[in-house]
Amino acid sequence: MSRRVVPPAVLRKDLLRVSRAGGGYHPQFADRSHRPVAARTIGVFQGHVEEPRGRLDNALDGLEADAEDFKLVRGFAALLERDATFEARAPLPPVRVRRSVFEAAESVGGVVDDGGRSAALTAAAERLGADVDAVEASLYADRDVNEVLSAFDSRWDPDGLIEQYNLSLAQTALFDATEVRIRSSDPKRLVSAVKRLGLLYEIRRHGDDDHERELVVTGPDALFRRTRRYGTAFARLLRSVAAAAEWSLEATVDDRGTDRELRLGPDDVSVPGVDPIVEPTYDSGVEADFARRFSSLDLDWDLSREPEPLAAGARAMIPDFAFDYRPGGRGAGAGGEGSADTPSLRVFFEVMGFWTPGYVEKKLDQFGSVDDDVELLVAVDESLGVGEEIEALDHRVVTYTRRVRVKDVVDALREYEAELVAAAAASLPAELVPDADVIGLDAVAADRGVSVDALDSVAFPDHEQVGRTLVRPAVLDAVDAELEVGLSLSDAESVLDEYGIDDASATLSRLGYRVEWVGLGGGTLHERE
Repeated sequence: MSRRVVPPAVLRKDLLRVSRAGGGYHPQFADRSHRPVAARTIGVFQGHVEEPRGRLDNALDGLEADAEDFKLVRGFAALLERDATFEARAPLPPVRVRRSVFEAAESVGGVVDDGGRSAALTAAAERLGADVDAVEASLYADRDVNEVLSAFDSRWDPDGLIEQYNLSLAQTALFDATEVRIRSSDPKRLVSAVKRLGLLYEIRRHGDDDHERELVVTGPDALFRRTRRYGTAFARLLRSVAAAAEWSLEATVDDRGTDRELRLGPDDVSVPGVDPIVEPTYDSGVEADFARRFSSLDLDWDLSREPEPLAAGARAMIPDFAFDYRPGGRGAGAGGEGSADTPSLRVFFEVMGFWTPGYVEKKLDQFGSVDDDVELLVAVDESLGVGEEIEALDHRVVTYTRRVRVKDVVDALREYEAELVAAAAASLPAELVPDADVIGLDAVAADRGVSVDALDSVAFPDHEQVGRTLVRPAVLDAVDAELEVGLSLSDAESVLDEYGIDDASATLSRLGYRVEWVGLGGGTLHERE
């Protein structure tokens, strides 16, 4: 017994229902008035379980004859067929039976009438060791018309079927799109979907509002030639677009050589609560590989995926990554207040892989239009040969072949660190006087919004630096008065804890003590030699 399950697919183009009124391109969506047709179509499938496909098709033909548009019924049926299971039921393997019958027909001189057919079936039955009825029942059991609808478990009620039909109809209408322009309340999710589908895009200013942006996806005609893969990608993108709370889509469609405009919005299309699209994490193996290796390092840089858009003239761009500099796990804002949420430096990171020459030119134009205060690091595939051009636009560049070297990126980030430390040090006063008697350098740095290295050029006249801690001399004298040779290390550490000093080694050394260990029993204080 063979079994076939019809796979999911958008509607075939021959089922497209579209109006060209006014020179536009308007899909003819279903609405509540079509609910009875949707319900009857579901009922036809439910009523023909355990019956041959031929009877199901005949019933659907009757439904088409009664409907105002036969394509609507066929569209509903095409979607419902995804949830139908058809089986070829036969006592004997149909392919083997046909071979035996045809060979038997030749041996009896061919089949020209019912008598010849009966003789061939009888001869084949003898060869197969089966009865004639079994041979005849198996002969064409695997033909589509004879397959049996063995199961039908629809995911949709009539309203859900209409919703899915409208989405599928819109997806089919996008098959011939050459450009799609989208505005969305969830642009980050949208860009992730566009990248994952391998579509070329850019972000442009929409209208006269500097803050209003639209994502423009270029179709296959703008590249080399039309491909079904690209049209299918457009169709798949619509599901991600329609999942947003607010969105609008405009597309230029090549309608048999004539450009027509298609417009869609939430009132036209929504996403049924079935088969959710899994959003991608990375749109290329190069990016995924780099992110995995970089994240395994213990650095002062946090890596985030697809950060906020950057203004690039009249357009915008969303870099692949952003590095946030958080020394010691903390960030700092421009005002100097330490904050775990505000990075002291953000470096955007773009990975340029294999792109078409036209798209590379657009990307270079974007790089040249990015605001001067944006720090941008670009990893460029050596085959593109545009590294020097990007550097000329005052952006840092690392080149790669097949995979981005983490060391090259880290070296570039170290350059940013050095510049940041130098700038922070220049902004600090020559002297600082913390209020606390004992305070760590990391706390001082966080309070000033700088790294600890930036404090190297600062003097602390009221404190002495002991290791990574600042301590007033009076505190050191008080601690020294409570310590003595022969005191156990644990008791000495308790004294230091009372004064808020946690760097025992550096402090004891500063006060002239060393620790001598005796077996496993602990250490005791001795004078330094």
